[in-house]
Amino acid sequence: MSEYSSAEQVAWAVLRGLAAGRTVEVDGLGGFHPDFTFEPRRHQVFVAYAKEDRDRAERLARDLADAGFSAWIDSCRLLPGQNWPRAIESAIENSDFFIGCFSGNSVGKRGGFQAEIRYALDCARRVPLDEIFVVPVRLDACRMPRSIQRELQYIDQLPDWQEGVRRITAMMRRELDRRA
Repeated sequence: MSEYSSAEQVAWAVLRGLAAGRTVEVDGLGGFHPDFTFEPRRHQVFVAYAKEDRDRAERLARDLADAGFSAWIDSCRLLPGQNWPRAIESAIENSDFFIGCFSGNSVGKRGGFQAEIRYALDCARRVPLDEIFVVPVRLDACRMPRSIQRELQYIDQLPDWQEGVRRITAMMRRELDRRA
């Protein structure tokens, strides 16, 4: 057992990172920078994808970050040794939005992507009915699953990727303004 409290351990970890010249991000709080400035948590967006779509999902995450959002994507956020199923569930629960990247690779595939979609839909049941949480994004000309198409409007990333990103970020900003 450590002689330091959890808060003291976090403080020491932040100080060590800053002393090494790194920005230290504390999930749910924000980032501490080496110049001792603090940037509060940006609105978090969870990005779910099939592993075959990793490049496009990471591109979307970068575009969202460029637009001022904090994109949570497993390839960048999961740590070695971390309990990844619990970390993913926690990230979904703590996100302001969940983006599901649908493609020909993901719609018929069994596994993690489908589990993340189902978990996000369960989380969406706990938010007010008029609040947008799950945002389906179509990466290619795939057929959207009936259960998604029946209840949710999706955004196409084709034929114009940047227009799709603009529509996603504009919707999220409007929704955040409405929530405030």
